[in-house]
Amino acid sequence: MPPTLMAERAAAPAAGTPILSVRGLKTYFRADDGVVRAVDGVSFDVRAGRTLGIVGESGCGKSITARSILGIVDRPGKIEAGEVWLTPGGGTGAPIDLAKLASDSAEMRAIRGKEIALVFQEPMSSFSHYYTVGNQIMEAIRLHSDATKQQAHARAVELLRLVGVPKPERRVDEYPFQLSGGLRQRVMIAMALACDPHVLIADEPTTALDVTTQAQILDLMRELQAKRALALILITHDMGVIAEMADDVVVMYLGRVVERGPVDAIFHDPKHPYTQALLRSIPSIMATPRTKLATISGSIPHPLNRPTGCPFHPRCPDFKPGVCDKAEPATTVIDDRREVACFLYGGGA
Repeated sequence: MPPTLMAERAAAPAAGTPILSVRGLKTYFRADDGVVRAVDGVSFDVRAGRTLGIVGESGCGKSITARSILGIVDRPGKIEAGEVWLTPGGGTGAPIDLAKLASDSAEMRAIRGKEIALVFQEPMSSFSHYYTVGNQIMEAIRLHSDATKQQAHARAVELLRLVGVPKPERRVDEYPFQLSGGLRQRVMIAMALACDPHVLIADEPTTALDVTTQAQILDLMRELQAKRALALILITHDMGVIAEMADDVVVMYLGRVVERGPVDAIFHDPKHPYTQALLRSIPSIMATPRTKLATISGSIPHPLNRPTGCPFHPRCPDFKPGVCDKAEPATTVIDDRREVACFLYGGGA
């Protein structure tokens, strides 16, 4: 059985049933030049009908976390430690540790698409250019069911209509390059929903889309979640999207979770200096005109040259010499649902 999140605390039960529980997940890439710790001890829960937002700058390990859950990490990446507990059937089945399943096993292939689906970051590079979008949706349907070709085709048209694709009877026979970016994203969501998954992972679902299309895609995901009680993991670097969509937030930096909590608490009372810096960088209509936007000094260190101690200390305005550069801070419990990894809050090494 999966352990409760953060054994050192007794959290108040959140709304919804925990469907996915990630514990101490570590995914490393071992190369000749050294070891890249892309995901370095990540833990979180995903609950039915709720949205978990994972936020951070590019290169913080958000996408690798999603791929690790589904066991599709490219070589030489490998899950080194941790647990990924899935409770199938929307929380009614016996828990399975996905981290212990081989990526090419029949058990894992049965879970991908059926229990957990992934909306990839760039649909154009995720679709096959040699098959129509209908054929690609039908393949997923027939893989996880006994549907005939005709039944799968009808289901594909139904899904395209569900996600708002106009003239789905015609679009089902078109190729990805014939569709606009917004339509490709809708088709990608339709493919992810083809087998009624209980967990949907959306990796930067609004990247490269105009503002109007972004709003339509987010509204669509919110509507589908309400209808199907989906547990949604939303991966993005856009704090505005997180504020609009998420119930709970995980802030990642260089493969680690630096802060976790409800979205209102994160936005109104951020604890970690990195979270505070991210929020300061958001443009505001209340800001003084003609003033420069706040930025985070420096840049994310190269993964092969991680700083000693707290990974954020070279960029941190609250850096304590002799403390932050000597050891990594442990996670400190702020209240029943807030956690932060920072020496400012008494986090031991």
